Amino acid sequence: MFAAWAALVSLPAPVALPEPMREFRAAWVATVANIDWPSKPGLTTPQLKAELVAIADLAQELKLNALIFQVRPHADAMYASKIEPWSPYITGQTGKAPSPLFDPLQTMIELCHARGIELHAWFNPYRAWHPRSPGTIPDNHVAKTHPDSVKKYGEYLWMDPGDAFVQKRTHDVMMDVATRYDLDGIHIDDYFYPYPVRGQDFPDEPSWQASLKEKHGLSRSDWRRRNVDRFIEKYYKELKKAKPWVKFGISPFGIYRPGIPKGIQAGVDQYEGLYADALKWFELGWCDYYTPQLYWPIEQTPQSYPVLLDWWVSVNKAGRHLWPGNFTSRLNPSDGAWKFDQLKRQIELTREKVKHPGNVHFSFKAFSNNWAGVTPSLIEGPYAKPALVPAFPWLDAKPPKAPHVTYKVEGDQWTVKWKPGDSEDHGVALVNYETAQGWSETEIVGRTKDKASFWTMATGMPTRVAVRLADRNGNVSEPTVVPAG
Repeated sequence: MFAAWAALVSLPAPVALPEPMREFRAAWVATVANIDWPSKPGLTTPQLKAELVAIADLAQELKLNALIFQVRPHADAMYASKIEPWSPYITGQTGKAPSPLFDPLQTMIELCHARGIELHAWFNPYRAWHPRSPGTIPDNHVAKTHPDSVKKYGEYLWMDPGDAFVQKRTHDVMMDVATRYDLDGIHIDDYFYPYPVRGQDFPDEPSWQASLKEKHGLSRSDWRRRNVDRFIEKYYKELKKAKPWVKFGISPFGIYRPGIPKGIQAGVDQYEGLYADALKWFELGWCDYYTPQLYWPIEQTPQSYPVLLDWWVSVNKAGRHLWPGNFTSRLNPSDGAWKFDQLKRQIELTREKVKHPGNVHFSFKAFSNNWAGVTPSLIEGPYAKPALVPAFPWLDAKPPKAPHVTYKVEGDQWTVKWKPGDSEDHGVALVNYETAQGWSETEIVGRTKDKASFWTMATGMPTRVAVRLADRNGNVSEPTVVPAG
């Protein structure tokens, strides 16, 4: 058998290869209050890293293709930052770095990319302090350095979205991470102005009074919505200038307004309570994917999952990806609320109603704890086969060139190796092998890897192997096919 690397052999005609399913399969990895990672403050660096490895390994086993990792729970950092202090959920004290030093975000990026998984960094734009945060507020935290820009509201500290410093601070923090790290996406959730506390208005009188000098003629509610609008529009446009391939996702509260669509009820009006015009951002395309949090069961008529999903589909005028958020943690048996069948049917409904489907699960601990048997049920059911993240044609629709491929055979092991056909950075690789029974299902190989190995099977040694490369926007090259010598 051959031991040296052999050059590729090009086929004279195209090859009909099995196409992988296109679907976004993601989970939020929440760090606030140690929901998903780390399991508790004060772990050693090896323990912290081991927990990240376990998350990435399980995500790969589940055939997820993206993780949404919370890097800024409340004006703090799950990464090495010169702007904001280390998060207290790592060591138990805000501003205290893990020792020996390591960067959780960089580690997570590397773990995910090696497994063919995208990593999206998740930010809370305005929350400044959480009541479950351990330790005390250090002197270099924004609540101490800019106390006039941070307001106490209920049990929380909250940065004032109408404050010019806050707008710049959040923008700069998110751009800093986007430019310094090899991310696939930036993500923000539903926390804009805080969820209302009964009988208390948000205390932004100084910034409101300052705004009146502009003679904008807006009501206070419209002014608050404009503050959030400006932040989102500016960040989306600046992100595209800096790194066009990094996707921007928003996960708003799942109900736009009570009574929309007809019959829908909600305990909060995000338009008037959070000052979030989630419909406007979606219609104007200030994002690349939208993940409304549809956290209710199918049968719950006042907040029915399919009714809400149909409405969001109907207002997708900009043609962005619509990937609803699912409350997978409701499978927790202590809640006694959901069975796996509820989640399975929600995934099936999404596939039925959304052209390029996807689901985002809150949160990863539902899989780690295997609540209601969700992990094997997904692996053996809806997620039995791998899926490729849908393409983003409004960002770039040009496929990469076919890769350069070589192979070698050593005993029963057949190894194929590739490199990009052009200088562009690529995403995952798609590998198929052919035996007497035909072409295999597509294997999706992590973007940091450049080879795949096969062994003699009951059906014999592969006769040919095909390799395609996907770029960062999901465009796929033509295949390069090599025969077994």
